[in-house]
Amino acid sequence: MTAVDVVVIGGGVSGLTTANALGAAGHSVLVLERQVRPGGNAISERIGGFLMEHGPSTVNLGMKGVADLADCLELGNQRTNLGPEVRKRYLTKGGRLVGIGIHPMAFLTSGYLTLAGRARMAAEIWQPRGNRDAIETVAEFGRRRFGAEFAERVLDPLVAGMFAGDARRTELDFVMPALAQMERVHGSVIRAVLGARLSGGRMPARQMSSWRDGIGTLPQALARQLGHAVKPGVTVRKITRTSQGFVIDAGDRGCLRARAVVIATQPHVAAQMLAQVAPAAAESCVRIEAPPLAVVFLGYRRDQIAHPLDGLGYLTPGCEGRIINGGLFCSSMFAGRAPAGHVAISAYIGGARAPDHARLPAKTLIGIVQGELAGLVGARGEPVLARVRQWPRGLPQFQPGHSRLVELFADALRDMPGLFVTGNYLRGVSVGACVDAALDTAEEVSLSLGQMAKAAIPHAGPGRVAGTSSVPPCR
Repeated sequence: MTAVDVVVIGGGVSGLTTANALGAAGHSVLVLERQVRPGGNAISERIGGFLMEHGPSTVNLGMKGVADLADCLELGNQRTNLGPEVRKRYLTKGGRLVGIGIHPMAFLTSGYLTLAGRARMAAEIWQPRGNRDAIETVAEFGRRRFGAEFAERVLDPLVAGMFAGDARRTELDFVMPALAQMERVHGSVIRAVLGARLSGGRMPARQMSSWRDGIGTLPQALARQLGHAVKPGVTVRKITRTSQGFVIDAGDRGCLRARAVVIATQPHVAAQMLAQVAPAAAESCVRIEAPPLAVVFLGYRRDQIAHPLDGLGYLTPGCEGRIINGGLFCSSMFAGRAPAGHVAISAYIGGARAPDHARLPAKTLIGIVQGELAGLVGARGEPVLARVRQWPRGLPQFQPGHSRLVELFADALRDMPGLFVTGNYLRGVSVGACVDAALDTAEEVSLSLGQMAKAAIPHAGPGRVAGTSSVPPCR
């Protein structure tokens, strides 16, 4: 029976990052991935000169963890930043796209909000602080501080676009902690922003970037670094606790022994595995919803599109009654996403707003997106390329009380030395958040392995401060 220090179950960005860091720290590690190729939902596909992102489309290289990891993997020469065409952000209103500048106060000068809506937004600076102990949704916070119109027409589409979520059922403190902190410290979000600018300070950096061949470049580089330590096509059936650690039953691939196990899968899969060894933690995972999501990728000749596509894309408020949450102007965002003389657009359907729509037949979804793009960007004729990716389980939803759920989850795992969990439902769905969580998990595992002979050391759990890991990100 093969024996290693650590078995990582799940070969997405979270699992591969954890494994690389552990390998760099000198531990023997194996990654078991049930799919035929590692990468999780970070899949980038070249199709006849187009580049389709099946999952995440950007990475924030302003976050130290993922920036250091990319440098370590020598991905610097493949980095690509937002194109010069990106000058605006678009939101739909009354069946058309309204362009808004990218500076923080642009909503006050744009005609997107009514005059009354802008006045109420500006009045945020005089609104009293809320109850700091209350668990608020993004929608509740938005209405209280900025007014109903801003909450409905700005924050609602933002949550749908970033998290495939519903602002009325998404916990503010988990998905937008910076906003909550601005109110707590400064009494006003606008006052905090203006104060930072007047004092010469800067808001937290957000460098939206990618790599020449897409976000899939990162897990591919991690998998290459790990080499034969990555075992695709392996389904874990059972985890059993022993006096020496754990036995992992991989079915017809045999059993493995490990001193520690890291579960880096989707929450529903983690729940199945944890039910065998940590049922209390499994109960927390079961409560996390991940409604289906569909990605529709269309390629057009440039002369088929009337709109300048001079932005990241567009978002749609739920009050507009449209099926599509929003779209990305992929070929405007980054170079090399479409052949010369062509453009590429991705549209997103489903999530918490309308999960059943994500299950529609691919041909129907393509027709829906074609029809919407005809009205919004003047798309004419048939696209030269049409592809659909349907995720039966999409992004995890961070409903009110999710922060507390994560704390309960961590508490339940403290009773199981050597068992660790990481993933996009514990810190956040972005690539950078997953990398930070994975690096911290690797440090916890390394510390546990180093001291296991003396005593079981309770790990800090998913709530550790991001970017504090001292374990190197890779070899």
